[in-house]
Amino acid sequence: MEFEGPSGFERWLVEKGSVTVDGVSLTVVRPRERRFEVALIPLTLLHTTLGRASAGQPVNLEADAIGKWVERLVAPRTR
Repeated sequence: MEFEGPSGFERWLVEKGSVTVDGVSLTVVRPRERRFEVALIPLTLLHTTLGRASAGQPVNLEADAIGKWVERLVAPRTR
């Protein structure tokens, strides 16, 4: 399944990294700028809202917390 994040979201998308889509933690298979693909198994499709998702439907996206922490740790500090 393929998704597109908002502008700036792509900085947290890395291959084999994590992303949460509608509360479901998934592995990023193929990041391409703001778009990314995830692989879904039948059990995930059966027991989550992703099995009923349709093309163009808005979803809630959350970036992996580790990526956000790394970004925060390496960002220049202003004081």
